[in-house]
Amino acid sequence: MNRFFIVKECIEGQQVTINGGLVHQIRNVLRLKVDDKIVVLDNSGSEFYTTITSISKDSVEGTITSKTVTNSEPRTRITLYQAILKKTRFEYVLQKCTEIGVTSIVPIICDRCVAKWDEGKVERWQDIIREAAEQSRRGVLPELHSALSFKDACKQSNADSDLSLLAWEDEDETGIRDLLTKTPFAHDQSVSVFIGPVGGFSPSEIDLAQSSGIKLFSMGKRILRAETAGLVAASVILYESGDLGG
Repeated sequence: MNRFFIVKECIEGQQVTINGGLVHQIRNVLRLKVDDKIVVLDNSGSEFYTTITSISKDSVEGTITSKTVTNSEPRTRITLYQAILKKTRFEYVLQKCTEIGVTSIVPIICDRCVAKWDEGKVERWQDIIREAAEQSRRGVLPELHSALSFKDACKQSNADSDLSLLAWEDEDETGIRDLLTKTPFAHDQSVSVFIGPVGGFSPSEIDLAQSSGIKLFSMGKRILRAETAGLVAASVILYESGDLGG
């Protein structure tokens, strides 16, 4: 059944009215018809099972037949602090980390970043997140934050997270699984994960992270690409917390 995130104002009682770009998708791309069933989501974690009652050029209307609470959101809340990457690589991070269950994504400006933060692309990036969330049956959209400096990201992570981790290719003692098993780890806590740019974090950034209490970990003997590491790290965390695979 097709799923669509809409704003709360589109739901009034048992009635749903969809406007904007989703109308084209429903009418012309998916070619849905009156009496077809869809699921609409208001980004609160609720799912509204809806029967389409009318389709026009400008709007799609429906009647809610039932409401449930989504069971697809992980208990462990992961914030990915991802160094800014070039266009397609950053979009890959947004899409795949949404699918796996990351709660929020904070782009960070690092010493070795080549790509620049572009506020003009935020709308497109949010569309990528929304489409990935719909496809993967998420009940809540991951939040995409504005870019932060590495220093500010360290401060925010310490304030907002129960556990802050940073992937570093030169860490040769502690792997991510070892770190998670040795650290008191509640399954419903918030975890921050820092992933560097192509070329990795600079020595001064590693020093700052350590002095901020952020724990370093290795991703193993193989060096992962900057757009892959966050997905792997999030997958391991969710698996260890019981939020992945059962």
